Amino acid sequence: MALEPNERPGPPITKFESMLKTDDIYFFDAEDFEDIIHHYLNNGKIALAKKAIKISLEQHPDSIELKLLFVEVLVFENNLDLAEQLLDELQSIDSSNEEIYIQRANIFSKKDNHEAAVMLLHEALNLTDDSFDIHSLLGMEYLFMDNFEDAKLNFMKCVSHDEHDYQSLYNVIYCFEFLEEHDGAILYLNDYLERNPYSEVAWHQLGKMYFEKKLYKEALAAFDFAVISDDTFIGAYFEKGKVLEKLGRYNEAIENYEITIEMEDPTSHAYLRIGRCHEKLQNEELAKSFYYRTVHEDPLLDKGWLAITDYYIRQKDFTKALYYINKAINLDGENAKYWKKCARIHATLKNNDEAYYAYQQAVDLGYFEFDIWFHWANVAIQNFDVPSAIEILLQGIVFYPDRSEMQYKLAGFYLLISDFEKAQHQLINALKIDIGQLHLFKKEFPQFYHTDWAKNLIQDIKKASR
Repeated sequence: MALEPNERPGPPITKFESMLKTDDIYFFDAEDFEDIIHHYLNNGKIALAKKAIKISLEQHPDSIELKLLFVEVLVFENNLDLAEQLLDELQSIDSSNEEIYIQRANIFSKKDNHEAAVMLLHEALNLTDDSFDIHSLLGMEYLFMDNFEDAKLNFMKCVSHDEHDYQSLYNVIYCFEFLEEHDGAILYLNDYLERNPYSEVAWHQLGKMYFEKKLYKEALAAFDFAVISDDTFIGAYFEKGKVLEKLGRYNEAIENYEITIEMEDPTSHAYLRIGRCHEKLQNEELAKSFYYRTVHEDPLLDKGWLAITDYYIRQKDFTKALYYINKAINLDGENAKYWKKCARIHATLKNNDEAYYAYQQAVDLGYFEFDIWFHWANVAIQNFDVPSAIEILLQGIVFYPDRSEMQYKLAGFYLLISDFEKAQHQLINALKIDIGQLHLFKKEFPQFYHTDWAKNLIQDIKKASR
């Protein structure tokens, strides 16, 4: 039963939901249905949006706007073929409706054809004066294409239209960051703050830009203004704490991290940073306490387990350190630095096979820093496996061909297996690169350094270099 106009139960959404609870049928204007559907879509209530679309099209079967909302839901649910069929019908009726081009662009975007989506959005721009939503969509498409310059320009247009569009502001700064244009971001934010001096979001972003450039005093001032603008802005307190750490003001940093804990439920990251501050202050027991709180709050935070590992390494309790580094590796087994640390702990405990394996994992994961080749080779030597030690250093020399330290060590390893020809070649290379490092060879291989063979070779190289 349809109600009389004076019996309508209130605003459109309340009225619509009242209708759903009864068998009554209420009539709505097409514009009211649009508001109802937009409300449900904006709040993620897709089922209610679809129900409203169904009823709206029964009451207004010729409404292009309502059919376009139906298309929007079809695209959201990846029912792209049906969406395109409906768009074809609508375009034959109203070819100048920009929303048709926007929805076609959304379909192409879903299909990862972002170039076509951009072309359609530019066509939509030519059909409307209300273009800022389209610029936002263009910005996202350019981000998908890794075209950060054009993405930045489109998001800037959104911000110029609505300076409280913080999502677009964040996207602008994201583009500056990716392009490594920190100076450009600082200029942009300072200009924005001239017009919006109490924008805590802009102050926060400006502080982060200064932090990236290691301008810590400027960063601290920016975060202070963010807090002045909004004294409940947790992110500003946290970032301010990080700056204070860089300035060596650890007690003040702790105070700011504690504020974030007081304002909302404690976070593992806050506990971790407080622990690091206490570590810097040499409050070892307090540091340990906060590291344990970190992993209690979030057992999946590998950095918490790593912090506990480092604590026990400092205490020279390598058995416990090994237990906790394995916790970190179980959470992030692709982290080469964790494997390297694990290897060093095993080597200290004389677990040479495990240390060898851990070093190999670190290298396989891309850790090629200079020191790892030495430590790994030394583990092989501890296992009396000279050929493996030689092979390891040969790999290392590929990355560091001009470092004499490796050449001297490799010469000594060849001498261990009596391969005098290769030892001579390697020792000559080492002497030519840096004869001043000869003391390394003397210290590690005194049994060879004092032989006539080595003395004569060294003497010949010294004469040749004069």
